[in-house]
Formats: sequence, C-alpha cells, structure tokens
Amino acid sequence: MPSRTSSTPRVAVLADSDTRWKWGALTAYRIHPEARLDGYLLRGRATPTVRQLHEVGARAETLREIRGIDFLDLMRADAGSAEPYDTVVLALVGGGVQAMLHGLARAWEDTERRPAVVTGYVGVVYEKLADGLLLRHGADVVLANSRHDADRFRAVYRGVGADDSAVTECALPFLGGDRHTGDHDPYTVVFAAQPSVPDNRADRAYLLRRAVEHARRHPGREVLIKLRSKPGEHTTHIEELPYQKLAAKAPGGLPANCRLVYGNMGEVLDRTDLMVTVSSTAALESLHRGVPTAVLTDLGIREVLGNHHFLGSGCLASWDDLDAGHRPEPDPEWLARQGVCADGSYDTAFDAARAKVAALHAAGPLPPLAPYYTARTAPGYLPGILARHGLDAAGKPVAGYAPEGREAPGGLRKVARDAVREAARGAYRHGVQRVAPAIRRWGQL
Repeated sequence: MPSRTSSTPRVAVLADSDTRWKWGALTAYRIHPEARLDGYLLRGRATPTVRQLHEVGARAETLREIRGIDFLDLMRADAGSAEPYDTVVLALVGGGVQAMLHGLARAWEDTERRPAVVTGYVGVVYEKLADGLLLRHGADVVLANSRHDADRFRAVYRGVGADDSAVTECALPFLGGDRHTGDHDPYTVVFAAQPSVPDNRADRAYLLRRAVEHARRHPGREVLIKLRSKPGEHTTHIEELPYQKLAAKAPGGLPANCRLVYGNMGEVLDRTDLMVTVSSTAALESLHRGVPTAVLTDLGIREVLGNHHFLGSGCLASWDDLDAGHRPEPDPEWLARQGVCADGSYDTAFDAARAKVAALHAAGPLPPLAPYYTARTAPGYLPGILARHGLDAAGKPVAGYAPEGREAPGGLRKVARDAVREAARGAYRHGVQRVAPAIRRWGQL
C-alpha cells in the first residue's frame, strides 16, 4: 500500500439499511473525527430510500449504492492507490459481514498494507448472540456498545477458542442531545414503534389502541406514535403490518392529541417527557438524556420481544401503570453497565476504540483477515453465506458476477445474461418488499 500524502483519514462505510448506515457513519466519525468518509449502500431489500437517508442525517463526502462484489473490487483497486483507505467500517447484518471479511481477505492478499476493519451492532443485542458474533469474528475491531456486551462478546469467542482481542467497549454512536430538565407544554408521550416487534396484527393493534386510549384519558397530553418508515420502505427489519394502516382503521380514528410522526429520533426526543416502547434502541437514547422511559410488559417479558434485555433496569411498566401516572425511575448501576453514559462520561466512551484503531495503523502491515468460520470449521454453513453475496468458498466472485462496468468474456451474450439476472434481482426485491408481505397479510384475514 503506497504511503499516504495527506493527514486526513479516509474511511469507507458499507451499510445495508438506514439504521446501519446511521450507526456506521457516526461510528466512523467517533473513531476518526476529521475523516473523509465515503458511504456505500449495499444493494438489497433494505437499501434505504432518499427520504430515509435524509431522516437519518449522517453525512458523507460521497454516497452510492453498490453490490457486494463491486465493493470488493473497489477495495482491491483502492489498496494500490495514492490515497488508500485507512479504515473500513462494515455496518451489515452478520452474514454480510462474514462474506465481506472473506472477500476482503482475498481482495487484499497481494497488498503490502491494508485498512483496519471495524464492525459491530446497531443497538441492543438480544437474540442470536453466538451466531451474530461468530459471523463478525475476523474483523480487527468488534465494537461492543456497553460493558455488558463486551463481557458477553468475549465469553462467546473464548468459548469456541477464538481470539477475543478485537472486542472493544464503546457506546452507541448516536447518543447525545440536551438533558431532559422539565416537562414540556403540552406534556408529550412518545411511543417508539418497531418494524418487527411485535410481529403479529393482534399485538400491534393492541399497542396502537392503548396509545390512543392514553391520549383520550389524558386530553392535556400529546401522544406521538414515532414510526421508522413509510409503507413500502424497509429498515433493518421487514415491517409487514405498518402502524399507518392499522391507524387508518382505528375505531373513531385518532384523537386530536394523538398523531403519527416521522423524523430524526433525536429531534423527537427534544420534546419528549415520557418514552414508551417494547424494546427499541430509542429507550437507550431517551435514558441517556434522562427522559423517563417505560419498557412495556403488556405482551409479557419475552426473549422474542427483546424486553427481557431491560430486566433490572427499573423501566419495566404496563400501559395501565402509565395511565395511572407512573414515571419509571431507572437503576443507575444498570445504566452504567449498558453504556448509556447518563453520568456524563459519554465524551470518553470511544477513547478505547480510537486507541485501538490508532494502534493498528501504527503497527505496520496488518496480518491477513482470519475469520473463525472457514471451510474447515463450518463447511456446511459458510459456503451458503458466501454464495448469497456472489462469492465462492474461497471468497472469490463466482461465474456470472462480473463487476459492474466491465464486460466479462462472452460478449453480448454475457451482457444480456447479466441484464436478465439484474432484472430478476429487481423482481425478487419487489417481491420481498411488496408482494410477500401482502400475501402474508391476506392469509391473516
């Protein structure tokens, strides 16, 4: 890798959804505050729309949609440029991280120096802990958003005999904003909806009904139902039963003091006096600001809902409690272990991550990326993950996945075949985003 001629760090962020783009870009700036950041949006079912990107608000010097194999080709070429990337942030689902790690290992195998690779989680880790972590193993830095997560991450890696030195404690990169110092006029209750929790019509209709009833019981309050996406858009998770459609069918409609809202969560929190959710990461954002926060128990405290993560937090409550005026008081020790930094320590939360990446850059040529999953450790699992991203078992693009803009051997026939495949991928994406959810909803009627 050629020597750099500029002191401004160059960072590439590859993300597969709006929330992961937000996490990846803001994480990059926490590690490299003066970075020149190039954003790459992985083409797929959750590729964010222009509206979603605007709502997230994370900035970049450049931003483009890209296929995974084209990103790898770009990384291969960039490694030999005059101003190569210093750091690559993989803000992807676990399988995507694993595929890119193998692909990058292949792309950089003949380079003298390579960028440091950073990955992590966009929020609360309450399911598929071992699966997600082992798919992320092999990155130079695996960020843990709290002391609680760092301990769990290291335990998983040690449990399989894998190196755990990449695990680095930090915090969520999008915490911040003004502290809640007093109630607003009107007093504002925000229900932070989630795309996939709960996952059925009856439970989602119940939560909407209770929010509406709370507004009717308290006409002096404003109740905002904060939505993540508009119908047809997708985030990190698929939303098959949008609250917008449920609200349109609500008996009597929504009262005047209850409405659906979009926008940046930080801006909504600026006017929030009580945050209500099932298990959204918004709970951590509001707790960081000192906003009273309720994690609902109405549907039970269950792993499938993710609210079990808040055991011991002091925030568990029901709509009946809230209707009666209850304001949860969080447990300070729980907050400290969850990386909420409500004590004012947030400014130093990324010191360890910055030091880790700086040490990697100063150490000279980094060793080849070495994920835990290989053809030897997971021969029945890894090939399928790689194939979904157009890679063979060795991390090389499979036949028919020529980088965009280059004509592979085969002339016009090959170009036509690629066009057909691209159309098929578009049709598949449309089916996942539009047709399949509709069919599932019809089945529930």
